[in-house]
Amino acid sequence: MRATQIVEAVLFSSDAPVNAEEIARADDSLNEDVVEKAIKELKRVYEESERAFEIKLLGGGYQIVTLPAYATYLDRFDTVAKSSRLSGPALETLAIIAYRQPIGRIDIEYVRGVSSAGVVRTLQDRELVDVVGRGEGLGRPLLYGTTNKFLEHFGFSRIEDLPRKDDLPVVLKGENVTEAIPENLEVSTSQENQTSENENGETLVDPNVSPSPTD
Repeated sequence: MRATQIVEAVLFSSDAPVNAEEIARADDSLNEDVVEKAIKELKRVYEESERAFEIKLLGGGYQIVTLPAYATYLDRFDTVAKSSRLSGPALETLAIIAYRQPIGRIDIEYVRGVSSAGVVRTLQDRELVDVVGRGEGLGRPLLYGTTNKFLEHFGFSRIEDLPRKDDLPVVLKGENVTEAIPENLEVSTSQENQTSENENGETLVDPNVSPSPTD
């Protein structure tokens, strides 16, 4: 059996990206160089034969994915897995985390101008962001960053592949999102008319609530 067939079988059967080292475990005749060569050959064959799918590098691993041009046809079938859509507030929060990671919740809320605990929790539940450390400020606040699932979801192989801020949709590059966060951020514990959002991104208003200095 040829290496290309083994590699293709692994990629076809996997529901998540797999790297060359993992694929090489499928057979003693394989190593990372052989796998990489087989993937290049498969990519060439797929492109020349105008297949409806391709091999893409996502989050540090390879995966067979449908070409974007065919997405509308697949939407008609309930048996085809669909990516859950993110709300506007969730996308905005995710963009802030992606471009400013590692970042604490208070800094996120400063940029957005609204309490974001519920949205951050939703992004964690979807495994798009996770805690990557603790800050040096009062209470050692949790710091958030994106995950490999984030890279897979948006089709990036690494975080450096993110588009430049100037290329972002208007909704993600508003004045609040692009302004710089001061290095020594101080948040008042007696802010009036502090707004907040629940897990669904719905805006709430509570004059008695203010952002906590810790998570």
